[in-house]
Amino acid sequence: MSSWQVYTIGFIAQALFSARLLLQWIASEKQKKVLTPSNFWKVSLFASFLLFVYGYLRSDFSIMLGQALTYFIYIRNMQLQGEWKKMSRWLQLFLYFFPVILFIYSYNNNVYDVQNLFYNDKIPLWLLVLGSTAQVIFTLRFVYQWVYSERIKKSVLPMGFWLLSFAGAVLILIYAILRKDPVLFVGHLAGSVIYVRNMVLIRREDD
Repeated sequence: MSSWQVYTIGFIAQALFSARLLLQWIASEKQKKVLTPSNFWKVSLFASFLLFVYGYLRSDFSIMLGQALTYFIYIRNMQLQGEWKKMSRWLQLFLYFFPVILFIYSYNNNVYDVQNLFYNDKIPLWLLVLGSTAQVIFTLRFVYQWVYSERIKKSVLPMGFWLLSFAGAVLILIYAILRKDPVLFVGHLAGSVIYVRNMVLIRREDD
C-alpha cells in the first residue's frame, strides 16, 4: 500500500475523531453544559478502527496501543446508552474480534513484526517510549470515564476526562512533531481547543 493511501486512512480516522468532538461541542454549547451524544461513541468506535489500521500500516506501536486500550471502552459506552444492541449481530461480532484477528496476523511469524514495532529504525526507543507514554495518559481519560460512568450507570464525560485529554494531547503533539506525523498533529491540535472549551463549560456549571 502506498504512503498516500496509508495517510488517507489516518486522516479519515482523525477527521472522524474531530467530527465526534464537534458534534459533542455543538450539543454542549446549545445546552450550556457538557453532554455525551450517542453519536459520539459510534463515531469514536469507527475512527478507532481506522486509526488502529493506520498504526499497523505505519508500524507504529504507540498508535496501536492507544487504540487497543480505548476500543472496547467505546463499545461499553454504546452498551450503556443502549446503542450497541441496535446493531446487527454480525457487525457486533466483527467489531469485537477484528483487533484480535489483526493482532494474530501481525505476530504470526514471531520475529519480523515484533522487530518492526519495537526496533523500528524510524522510531528510536526513546521516542517510542514517549509516544507510548503519551498514548497511555490519553487513554487513561477513557478508563477514568468508564469507571465514573459505571459507578453512576450513565455515560457521561466528567472534568477529569477533559483534563487527561488535554494533557495527553499535548504529549502526543510533541510526539507527532518529532515523528513528523501530520495525521497525529492535525488531529490533536484541533482536539485540544475543544478539550479546553469543555473544561470551561464544566467550571461554569459548577459556579
